[in-house]
Amino acid sequence: MAPDGPDPRRRGSLTERYPGLDVLVDEPPNAQTAARSNLATPITPRDEHFVRVHHRTPEIDADEWTVSLAGLVEDEAELSMEELRCAFPTESVVHTMECSGNGRTYFEPDAEGDQWSFGAVGNAVWTGTPMSAVLDEYGGATDDGLWLSAMGGEAPPDKDVFCRSIPLAKVREDCLLAYEMNGAPMAPEHGYPVRLVVPGWFGNNSVKWVEEIRVMDGMVEGEAWTDRDGQDYTQYQQSSYRIVPDQDEQPDRHRSVDTVSTYDQMTEDEGVRNAYLFDQLVKSLLTTPEDGATLSGPRIELSGVAWSGEDAVERVEVSTDGGESWDEATFVGPDLGRYALDRFRYVWEPEPGEHTLCSRATDERGRTQPATVSDPEDELRGIENDEFPWNVKGYGNNAYRPLGVTVEVEA
Repeated sequence: MAPDGPDPRRRGSLTERYPGLDVLVDEPPNAQTAARSNLATPITPRDEHFVRVHHRTPEIDADEWTVSLAGLVEDEAELSMEELRCAFPTESVVHTMECSGNGRTYFEPDAEGDQWSFGAVGNAVWTGTPMSAVLDEYGGATDDGLWLSAMGGEAPPDKDVFCRSIPLAKVREDCLLAYEMNGAPMAPEHGYPVRLVVPGWFGNNSVKWVEEIRVMDGMVEGEAWTDRDGQDYTQYQQSSYRIVPDQDEQPDRHRSVDTVSTYDQMTEDEGVRNAYLFDQLVKSLLTTPEDGATLSGPRIELSGVAWSGEDAVERVEVSTDGGESWDEATFVGPDLGRYALDRFRYVWEPEPGEHTLCSRATDERGRTQPATVSDPEDELRGIENDEFPWNVKGYGNNAYRPLGVTVEVEA
């Protein structure tokens, strides 16, 4: 594949280097793909792939950068980028990465944070070193119930460190220490020189600018991690990226959880009260036509994309009357793997007038997108009665009705 996108060492304005993005905030840089049609291609070009940064985009010399391996391993190590590239196997995965705040703008009242709409998602080829190979080389523990914590190197000394804990079983299954995106070194905003990629999981788990990985018997939690050398390593695991309804002041903190599935955590009566944003939820989006389009002709093709984290998308349905009735769409190639977008099409024979078009996907476990987002007063913690739970930071929204488009069909 030919390299695309900006050179990782090139600096300049975010808009200049990512012309396909709608910039929400310049500093720290946060931007989403600007048009639905940008997601219609099998692979999202880097200048159209969303950018999410918490603190700053660090200036990094890859020749000097190392990743520390510590914790429950036989031999601790400092791994250079050259070692990661040359001393281990290389693998690639096509992964649809969605920001867990995608769709936040559709919450009413407004949820906290940047108001992402539909565009904080992208389908890219990530290439790097399998985490399993690194752990095997240095005698990483293999016991059940262990976790791997990955720490990013972007936080200033007075800020919380971006750290995520991932179940070791998932890490060994298919996670990468990625150093390429779409066939070229990653751009700075995407994690250059190295990023943990967790296929099928929300983007908050794919830690950028990785400088330390640690095998542990639990997630980052407790005093040792809330004040480690004067910095809090637990914020982005235990407080942020949780489903917290309006009636809760703070989420409960856990050292470990038995249920990892985001959806299952949201629907269990007992267990985790405030679900962690781990694997992605089933979702779909019409890529054509755009909202507000004027259309004509006896037959109009509607197209879109769908994804479902670690589970296969079983079917996609399309409605041309705002969700009152549904017809099944047809999947169209290519098949880029378990974690890639599925593309679909639907041929519509419309009547003249205004129409609201929607799509909804169902995964292989029978889980279907809900219609709307609930009211805060409903105090939902999970998907119930065709509603996604309103939550303070607007995470995880996979409701289909807010993503609908309104079009006019000419006679």
